[in-house]
Amino acid sequence: MSKLPIFESGAVWLVGAGPGDPGLLTLHAVNALKQADVIIYDALVNVEVLEWARPDAEQIKLGKRGGMPSPKQAEITAKLIGFAQAGKRVLRLKGGDPYMFGRGGEEALALAAANIPVRVIPGITAGIGGLAYAGIPVTHRDINQSVTFLTGHDHRGLTPGRIDWAAIAKGSGMIVMYMAVKHIGEIATALIAAGRPADDPVTVVKNATMPDMQVLETTLENAARDIAKSGIGSPAIISIGRGNLLRKDLT
Repeated sequence: MSKLPIFESGAVWLVGAGPGDPGLLTLHAVNALKQADVIIYDALVNVEVLEWARPDAEQIKLGKRGGMPSPKQAEITAKLIGFAQAGKRVLRLKGGDPYMFGRGGEEALALAAANIPVRVIPGITAGIGGLAYAGIPVTHRDINQSVTFLTGHDHRGLTPGRIDWAAIAKGSGMIVMYMAVKHIGEIATALIAAGRPADDPVTVVKNATMPDMQVLETTLENAARDIAKSGIGSPAIISIGRGNLLRKDLT
């Protein structure tokens, strides 16, 4: 096995912890956990992965959740910079992948501007790994040869206003949405109005890859009603498209 990198003092590593199952951590992520002095982790990180951390490492939970009291992004970034400037090896642990709707890009830019050495360690994102656990391939050469990843809300917590729904409705075989449960009714209406079939299969996967994972199968026109009726909520991934039909043969 090749030698894993040394975590230098005064550096920050942005690490993806994957969608939940601890077995989906990368070797680089485990290596980071074993060396870090300070671990600042998100609300969606499975705390079981912290068992790989050094016993004397400082662990700080600083996660942002929509609709709940959360630390401001500026506060989180300031802590990263402050600990690094104090000579600590700082691990910023994020659910899924740091750059997939995880504000990793914002934090990396802020750290670079402060002249803090940054290393990014990708993680398995729920939009791929979580759907795989639910029996859904995000691509398949006979059914869905393209996939689009979307966020279900913007920085204000509203339905994204900069998305070209017509282009996505007609141009993407599979649509995979993060943080979209709250606004699925508006999103479904926009997609159907743009030409997406009302009966297009939809799958909602809550707590993807975890023992308590829940899966709801519905259609685009019925998604909002069925989600509300079932009580399934966040954190969840929503996939739209015929690739969902493969689930019946893969679960």
